[in-house]
Amino acid sequence: LSYAYVHWGMFVPAIKGSGTEDQQNKWLPLATNMQIIGTYAQTELGHGSNVRGLETTASFDPKTDEFIIHSPTLTSSKWWPGGLGKIATHAVVYARLITDGQDHGVHGFIVQLRSLDDHLPLPGITVGDIGMKFGSGAFNSIDNGFVRFDHVHIPRNQLLMRVSQVTREGKYVHSNVPRQLVYGAMVYVRQIIVVDASIALSRAVCIAARYSAVRRQFGSENHEISGTRVETQVIDYKTQQSRLFPLLASAYAFRFIGEWLKWLYTDLTQKLEANDFSTLPEAHACTAGLKSLTTSAAADGIEECRKLCGGHGYLTSSGLPELYAVFVPACTYEGDNIVLLLQVARFLMKTISKLPSGRNYKLSGATAYMGHMEHYLIKYSCNVQKAEDWLKPNTILEAFEARAIRMCFACAQNLTKFADQSEGFSELSTDLVEAAIAHCQLIVVSKFIKKLRQNIEGNGVKQQLETLCYIYALHLIHKNSGDFLSTGCLNPKQASLANDQLRSLYAKVRPNVIALVDAFNYSDHFLGSVLGCYDGNVYPRLYEEACKDPLNDSVVADGYGEYIQPLLNQQLLNARL
Repeated sequence: LSYAYVHWGMFVPAIKGSGTEDQQNKWLPLATNMQIIGTYAQTELGHGSNVRGLETTASFDPKTDEFIIHSPTLTSSKWWPGGLGKIATHAVVYARLITDGQDHGVHGFIVQLRSLDDHLPLPGITVGDIGMKFGSGAFNSIDNGFVRFDHVHIPRNQLLMRVSQVTREGKYVHSNVPRQLVYGAMVYVRQIIVVDASIALSRAVCIAARYSAVRRQFGSENHEISGTRVETQVIDYKTQQSRLFPLLASAYAFRFIGEWLKWLYTDLTQKLEANDFSTLPEAHACTAGLKSLTTSAAADGIEECRKLCGGHGYLTSSGLPELYAVFVPACTYEGDNIVLLLQVARFLMKTISKLPSGRNYKLSGATAYMGHMEHYLIKYSCNVQKAEDWLKPNTILEAFEARAIRMCFACAQNLTKFADQSEGFSELSTDLVEAAIAHCQLIVVSKFIKKLRQNIEGNGVKQQLETLCYIYALHLIHKNSGDFLSTGCLNPKQASLANDQLRSLYAKVRPNVIALVDAFNYSDHFLGSVLGCYDGNVYPRLYEEACKDPLNDSVVADGYGEYIQPLLNQQLLNARL
């Protein structure tokens, strides 16, 4: 159902995370039993990533003990919430809390939008659907909507008051619950998105790999099977392998990082319940950065898989255009990917600023490697001398750690040249984004390597995962060789050896590619692709799908007699002249 994701994934967690115990006792049973259907109204027509710039107001009226929700401008219209257009009865609306003329910033409010009797909008509320979106299907099945408020009154106790409250007299007070607690729900949503990215990319890779094994083009004149000349399987071309196999490795890497983020969220939840907020900043930075990294890579990877399938990949029946249209909004919702990377960069710069100069320092978590800054800035030298040296996990890990530290440290040094730090951050934003990406790629590589050090069952499974891990890491080195070379982490010969080893790994993984995508265990129904069907019977399925097209219901096109026949007759007449 179109509204289910926002209701269960955002509306309910918002009440759990920001509502008091009394508010949860009132609203969660209604939401859980679907007696109300909720949406999450934060984004506005004029503001998305800049939440602090939201314009919707919630002014407290002490005379009536109510908040007045109002949209003062056209750009303050809430825009994009899923389920809002036609379905939702309630929303968590984010608005500027104002008491006695003082603006206390953006807070969440539970607002009823539609009558529970006839579903009509309540007085003062203008609500509707925002229109068609990207793709022929995709999110066009979801009623993303807009809403405007014209002095809508709600009870004071519908302000989500776990972190801050307004008294009956109109006094704004903070509770003893830390404000950072609201980030817990954000961490949850973003770790779910990372898991979704791994699934979406693995679906696309499964389709492209299976079709590449079936499709044959060109090949040697001497290539024969049982006396019959056959063309070469597309998957055996090195150009196909160099594009497809790193995506397969990425799909596995993202699956493992998704598992790690689930553990991270569980650990964070337990600590928050014990009033331990020490790991919250890092958890927020990890989920923000990995959400950005994985969704960008998955969106690009799905499109690359479409191109890997040639012309047939452009068909709706290939399943790839729809998969892309459904997934690509993940690069924007729940935080624009570039904005998220800048948040990660701020966290990294703050971490570096706390390090004592001139010596190593003990850190934990995903930034533990920064505690060895002296080693990586002064003493580190990559010891790769031959291609096989790149098959040592510690060698790979150290190269990625050195790159991330040196890029982050360079940014931190350059920031000190600016008297105004905000100006410096703006001026160096491109470098900061690249440093954040280096940090996030290091996390993925390190968790993949850590996975290999665990006890993995199955004959030959660990060896295949090792190959995929090396492909993922070495392909990143190949793509980002400029970073590794400019920071002095590698010399040109070592970068070239990484590329040599990468090519040899493609040959090693080739015999097991289909088994590796089959291991995702996706049914034909779930894949929704004639190109990626398990039995490989692609061409009959393509023809069958073509025959189902409504245009083939008639032999002669509608309008032939009115438009086409007169044109053809006119041409015939001109030809006789």
